[in-house]
Amino acid sequence: MGMGSGGRVLVVDDDEGMREALKHLLDAAGFQTVVYSSAEALLGDGALDGTLCIISDIRLPAMSGLELLAELRARGVCAPVIAITAHDEPGVRSEAKRRGVVTYLAKPFHGGALLAAIEDVARAASGGAT
Repeated sequence: MGMGSGGRVLVVDDDEGMREALKHLLDAAGFQTVVYSSAEALLGDGALDGTLCIISDIRLPAMSGLELLAELRARGVCAPVIAITAHDEPGVRSEAKRRGVVTYLAKPFHGGALLAAIEDVARAASGGAT
């Protein structure tokens, strides 16, 4: 089972193939994975308590991943956000870091890199030393 025993991970990506691949990867690692096609869908869900982390594409149809992060923080949701993007540009990366994204992964990334990032988040959440 490993690190992912029961942690809820939310995934926001407008690419259905990417959503399916991430859900498969995370479910296999033992996480409870919920996928959304937009930032608005995630915000409308309301069930954000107890979320281990949120994985969001930066470039989304309406509200961007970084705008989503700002909105979550405004609502008091402090779940760490891992940003993923197919448009890796230095400006985007630095903006993501500035806004508090914990990890920034450029597509295509290795599934293991994402799982390692989530494990880092889980370790930090449980107060364990890195």
